[in-house]
Amino acid sequence: MSAWLYALGRWCYRRRKTVIAAWLATLVALGGLGVAFMGSFNNAFDIPSSKSQAALDNLRMTFPEAAALSATAVVVAPEGDTVEEYRTEIEAAVEEFGQVDEVETATSPWSELATGLVSDEGNAAVIQLGLDFPGVTPTAEDLAPVTAVADDLRDSLPEGAIVTMGGEAYNIELPALTVIEAIGLVVALVVLTVLLGSLVAAGLPLLTAITGVGIAMSIMLLMTNLFDINSTTPLLSVMLGLAVGIDYALFILSRHRDQLREGMDPEESAGRAVGTSGSAVVFAGLTVFIALIGLGVAQIPFLTVMGLFAAATVAIAVLIALTFLPALMGVMGERMRPKPRKAVAPGHAKKARNRKGAFEWWVGVTTSHPIVTIVIVVAGLVGLTIPTVGLQVSLPNAGQQAATSPARVAYDLMDEHFGPGSNGPIIVTADIIGATDPIGVLDGLKADIEAMPGVAQVPIATPNANVDTGMIQVVPTTGPDDPATADLVRSLRDHHDDWASRYGVSTSVTGFTAIAIDVSDKLTEALLPFGILVVGLSLVLLAAVFRSVWVPVKATLGYLLSVGAAFGVTTLVFNHGWLKELVNLEKPMPVISFLPILLMGILFGLAMDYEVFLVSRMREEYVHGKSAVEAVRNGFVASGPVVAAAAVIMCSVFAFFVPEGMAAIKAIALALAVGVAVDAFLVRMTLVPAVMTLLGDKAWWLPKWLDKLLPTFDVEGEALTTEMALRGWPGDDSVAFADGLTVEGIVQPIHLRLVPGNVVAMVGPVGARTGAALALSGRLETTGGKARVAGALLPQGAGRVRRRVTYLDLAVVDAPASALRNAASGTVVFVDTVELADGDAAREALDGLIARTRESGGAVVLCGSSVESLSGIEIDGTFTVPNATLEGSNA
Repeated sequence: MSAWLYALGRWCYRRRKTVIAAWLATLVALGGLGVAFMGSFNNAFDIPSSKSQAALDNLRMTFPEAAALSATAVVVAPEGDTVEEYRTEIEAAVEEFGQVDEVETATSPWSELATGLVSDEGNAAVIQLGLDFPGVTPTAEDLAPVTAVADDLRDSLPEGAIVTMGGEAYNIELPALTVIEAIGLVVALVVLTVLLGSLVAAGLPLLTAITGVGIAMSIMLLMTNLFDINSTTPLLSVMLGLAVGIDYALFILSRHRDQLREGMDPEESAGRAVGTSGSAVVFAGLTVFIALIGLGVAQIPFLTVMGLFAAATVAIAVLIALTFLPALMGVMGERMRPKPRKAVAPGHAKKARNRKGAFEWWVGVTTSHPIVTIVIVVAGLVGLTIPTVGLQVSLPNAGQQAATSPARVAYDLMDEHFGPGSNGPIIVTADIIGATDPIGVLDGLKADIEAMPGVAQVPIATPNANVDTGMIQVVPTTGPDDPATADLVRSLRDHHDDWASRYGVSTSVTGFTAIAIDVSDKLTEALLPFGILVVGLSLVLLAAVFRSVWVPVKATLGYLLSVGAAFGVTTLVFNHGWLKELVNLEKPMPVISFLPILLMGILFGLAMDYEVFLVSRMREEYVHGKSAVEAVRNGFVASGPVVAAAAVIMCSVFAFFVPEGMAAIKAIALALAVGVAVDAFLVRMTLVPAVMTLLGDKAWWLPKWLDKLLPTFDVEGEALTTEMALRGWPGDDSVAFADGLTVEGIVQPIHLRLVPGNVVAMVGPVGARTGAALALSGRLETTGGKARVAGALLPQGAGRVRRRVTYLDLAVVDAPASALRNAASGTVVFVDTVELADGDAAREALDGLIARTRESGGAVVLCGSSVESLSGIEIDGTFTVPNATLEGSNA
């Protein structure tokens, strides 16, 4: 892959105007289409397969007015007055509500069908509304006609009266970007400028990241007509897209600047930067992508959609970094080359060494005292993890909005005058079609429910017009996000069998509160399988990358510590209110239900990024002969500054979404900022060097059987580095040159040289002979030595060798003559089991293939069991597998 990325980087550099124009045109076109044809965001949190959702869907068919989207108009009389004094105005407003097209039902506070709509003190009343917005989340514009009636009622009441709209329909808080979030980009620009040493160079990662986010958001706007997209999704994608977009560009650009500083040609440097650091970017992006796609394991539609669009944003960020960035490098050309370092006075040189030595000092401390370092870091992170045991989650409600929002005002007034449970009523439905006394059944159910612990009142218990379905509204004593309310929902469900035996009816529990509880429970249940998926994926991927057992185990345990610490800090701040003023949080509250699984997915990808960028450099030092401790220290010093800068940038982007964000986004942003900071600075840059030092040489141990099973990932472009080092090798006109190429257990070392026009025989036992042919044609992985065949290096360029070299085994074709006539005349052609070309037609076809290959400047290798099978064919030499050496002639 690194060689392909190298070619891609150089192509984008040369075709810079075309590439830049293509990306900008894509941004403008998709942006225009997105704005022109966007739909609306849907904030309905539901699980189609849940009991509560199924009950609500059934209620919509049998009792539509009971299942309608609800809203409430809260009326509070002036101090010292009662609402009874203004009954005429309120009843008139009820009639006016009923005339609005969007309102299906309007229930007066003094309705005979409902109780509890006037407060015990008589100074507050509630008008209950059922709205007609099936399957759509209404916007403020959609609700404007309803809100206008409430405004008219307020105007008709004396000064001091309060009229405000609230309830489920008004419980929608749309996230928005402010100038505060932009400060995160300013911080990123400062960090980039310090690291890269150039303000111009620092602007490129910001430009590419913003372009990628713009394209992703445009696609998302277009897709709102096809998918139900939650309004949290865009802001999450913006956060993630900016963070990874800047970081990925930084990794490539910093390599480019380093190479330019060493005097490399700009185009060559761009290609190598994309081929080496770009390989790591692809792997890093892939881990984040897979983790986000993995959110679908919860089988919750809105979370799956959220993961898909966030993953798409990451994929676009990777594509931008690999193509748009090298094109911009091409525009900048020599201007990207750092200025030569000037001679400095001894005092300034000492300061420079001190700045550089900060990372040397830190890794020296951690590696000199590895046990103490491990104990302190692990103990601290475990301590931060402990509060996670009490983590409270829920779906958003109006009580979590800003204190000045109308929905929050209505929520607080309902809490004050009617109790906290009035903001989260529960609906119990009863199938009464077979009941002989349906009203008696509903009265019995109502009495049973009123006697249950946690129930404040049962204001409504009524059948539908067909008297086949009953609806009972239950008001808990606790709020919608209180754990006690969830206990009440479970208790109501537990009574199903008892009520079925006593009354002969089937009951279900539904409503917004019950659905929210089911969603939270479902997400909590999904944490374990998702965690197993993430941990398993982490172990496999890192074992494949680092060819080690202990490195992935250490990395995965570190990831779990980072996640635990992020959960713990979020619990302390949001659930317990610790330092809540620092995040502009008014009061303690639960965090949004999908935060835990979302944090696990995103942080997994980001943690693996830092692990790869940091440890791969340590592995490179170790492979080049350094001792285990030296490899850790040198690798840390080389990669630490870039990892630290990337972490600071990512933390800044996330952190500046905290102060002004809505509660759900605020919690997600804080958890991500803490998680990244902990993982980068405490786990990867402190714990990892200590653990690697303690493991020593054992850190790179991998059983041979496992090594054979695992795929190979070249995340740091080692293949490209090797190809660049051997660019001029072997330095002659050969089309195939092998130097000790082996396949363990199959092929002994092969030493071979073929020049254009050669026709040689390769003879020997089937296994060794065919293995040698497959290895030289790039179709069998080699385990030692090196070769260049058809211009590509083996084993690094096996894919290119396969595309350029023809391999034909006559033992597996039905008609050898036809197969030989149709065979492509590649740079090198291998014909195996050539003795089967024994007929006149087959021999004529073989002669034709040899002639075509020679004419095109290629070489032919005829593989058989013996030289006798090649009688009549002029050959330049014979190569006996496995222990002969052949020099092809120039014939």
